Amino acid sequence: MEWLKKSIDYGIIGFLILLSIIAVAIAIERLLIYRRICIEKFDDKKTLELQLSNKLHIIAIIGSNAPYIGLLGTVLGIMMIFYHMGTAGFMDTEEIMVGLALALKATAVGLLVAIPSIAIYNLLLRKVKVILMQWEITHG
Repeated sequence: MEWLKKSIDYGIIGFLILLSIIAVAIAIERLLIYRRICIEKFDDKKTLELQLSNKLHIIAIIGSNAPYIGLLGTVLGIMMIFYHMGTAGFMDTEEIMVGLALALKATAVGLLVAIPSIAIYNLLLRKVKVILMQWEITHG
């Protein structure tokens, strides 16, 4: 069951860290585009909206699914503890508590990825709405 511990530590938590990096990279890219966008160049509001909302769904997907990925790591960690308890027959309470704490770290990392991702998504969505309102004001 050592492979399961490594898959939780390196697989699931590593995947969550990768998702976090992707969300931040997309957010930075979107902010740079929003700073440089010239709304006068767009004659059609829908074309502007497509340009502004490009890739935002990826941040939303990461934010909504990161807790579930973390929960998967927790479930696998608890399964590992139960397996170890079953094979050992008797375990010290300290070992069980340490194992549970380590299992819960995957959920914590999932939440640490999800909460900022959703906040970033909402901030970017607000920026999109402001730019679209500015387009409506200039184009009547």
